[in-house]
Amino acid sequence: MTVDLILGTAGHIDHGKTSLVRALTGVDTDRLPEEKRRGITIELGFAELQLDDFRLGIVDVPGHERFVRNMLAGATGMDLALLVVAADDSIKPQTREHLDILRLLNLEAGVVALTKCDLAEPAWLDLVEEEIRELVADTFLAGAPIVRTSVASGLGIDSLRDRLREAAARAAESRRMSRLAAPFRMAIDRTFTIAGHGTIVTGSVSSGSAHVGDELWIEPLSRQVRVRGLQNHDRTVDQVHRGQRAAINLAGVHHGEVDRGQELASPGHLVPSRLLTVQLSLIGQIPRPLKNRTRLRVHLGTAELLATVNLLDRDEMARGESAPAQLFLNQPAVAVWSQPFVVRSESPVLTLGGGVVLDPNAERLRKPDAERLNRLADLRSPDVQQRASAALYFSGLRDWRPGDLARTAGIDQPGEITDHLRACGDLCEIPLSPTRTIRVHQQVIQRLSDRIEAVLRKMHQQNPLRSTLDRHQVAAAFQYLGDAALFDAILDHLRRAGRIRVTDRGLAVTGEGPKLSPNERKLLGELIEIYRQAGIQAPTVDECRKQSARNPQAVPQLIALAAADGELVEVAAGYYLHAEVDRQLKETLRERLSGSAGMTLSEIRELLNTTRKYAVPYCEYLDRTGFTRREGDVRFLAKLP
Repeated sequence: MTVDLILGTAGHIDHGKTSLVRALTGVDTDRLPEEKRRGITIELGFAELQLDDFRLGIVDVPGHERFVRNMLAGATGMDLALLVVAADDSIKPQTREHLDILRLLNLEAGVVALTKCDLAEPAWLDLVEEEIRELVADTFLAGAPIVRTSVASGLGIDSLRDRLREAAARAAESRRMSRLAAPFRMAIDRTFTIAGHGTIVTGSVSSGSAHVGDELWIEPLSRQVRVRGLQNHDRTVDQVHRGQRAAINLAGVHHGEVDRGQELASPGHLVPSRLLTVQLSLIGQIPRPLKNRTRLRVHLGTAELLATVNLLDRDEMARGESAPAQLFLNQPAVAVWSQPFVVRSESPVLTLGGGVVLDPNAERLRKPDAERLNRLADLRSPDVQQRASAALYFSGLRDWRPGDLARTAGIDQPGEITDHLRACGDLCEIPLSPTRTIRVHQQVIQRLSDRIEAVLRKMHQQNPLRSTLDRHQVAAAFQYLGDAALFDAILDHLRRAGRIRVTDRGLAVTGEGPKLSPNERKLLGELIEIYRQAGIQAPTVDECRKQSARNPQAVPQLIALAAADGELVEVAAGYYLHAEVDRQLKETLRERLSGSAGMTLSEIRELLNTTRKYAVPYCEYLDRTGFTRREGDVRFLAKLP
């Protein structure tokens, strides 16, 4: 079976990359007139090389320092690299920079080609090879073969093919090959139109497969398109898959809307975001430490974006260090877990480092605590269950689906992992309605529960004489949850854990409540008795406060406390009745109104033996609470016994 892989070239300008590709494949990858005129590669070039069971799609990249951004676009999707060094020139600045970039892209296999060997003496070639060995030490090319070549004489071309075949065999054992089963994804590196065909995009397929007729999405454009046709190196095919170069004819989008940096993917696989959580690493040759809030150029897939870096566990990074960070992008981009990226300085433009994406759809982490930093470390774990749990954790309260694990944790078979998360208690499923359930990590529930309890405790401190707190007031502090059912579910979680009390009158933290002095408890008892004796003609709160001989400032809170505890009933602002008085008045009215034609306010006033001052607010209270129903000037019993 043929194994498809992407081979990328790398090296300094004029070191013979394009000539070497032509010698290997017979294809001249310099296609632009300006490239022909100037004799240098400016844009990406493409060719194909068949090596027994391995079919290599070659991406020839420019070597000039002005076109490193194009080199980075071409490096997307590489499986192995061909580092080219000219024998007559030895190691140059872009040789080092390209090697740094290849290291940051986490390649595992490659070959070094020493070109133009016909222009140098054997002793000089030995010195250059020694320099190359020093350069690639501690990189993935440390043990790679160095093949002496000359396209002029044909020296070493067959040997280079053999060494590339061996490197391809090593690359084929990489975990990258598991991406064949993943959702389809291709970063677009070129777009154009052909009369009669419409929009065509090209790129290296980094995961999955696509077939003619498939519905795909262009992100972050968020545009659905259909595959009209497919080509692989000018051959019309029915499907393309991971490791292949592809040209895809799309229906449903104008070519002017599509550009390099966008991506083509299976529906729902990629989600645009302007915030990425990453593991950032700096190379060893940066001119100065990287400070927090520095603006950077981020190369992600084939996209180049500006971003501000937020270091999560330090204020600055020194050369060679690695640390968790967040990248605030200037525009939306798409990424997946463990996707490599490269960062360069804004000006002057220098390669500083790179890393891998940990959370492709992140929420801002402000001063993360030890728990969150540990969870970030779990996202780098080779253990898929530990990684999946961390990905669920950082999904927060968003509508998480098992299929998201492909994007957020690199897991393409989520069923078994989801079952494990549920069985070990990490995955909590909270029904919000008969048709909707939210899936949340139990630690997220715990953090939110702690936050709600902390708000309740603070409100208890602010209202020391209240036994319960207003539920709506507490809920207002958590409107950002966006769903009242979720807030109710968290309250129920706290109630079942015995951490709070939930009553019809409000909420309270278990063990919290009024802490009254002996004098306050005595005054509270006196106030309740005053209301019991007063009947319907109870004093207002202000009247009670003025009549109190001691501690009058505590009277309003004590009356509110009695109401919260059910001893009193609030009829209107400042007007309370004893709960027993209210019950007796309602019994009197129920007996009279049951089966009657209703009563006017005057008739109710006479029945209750009171004045309009008390009858009016009491009747309005009965209407408001649904005990009576008013029609014109007549009130009817609304609640039957």
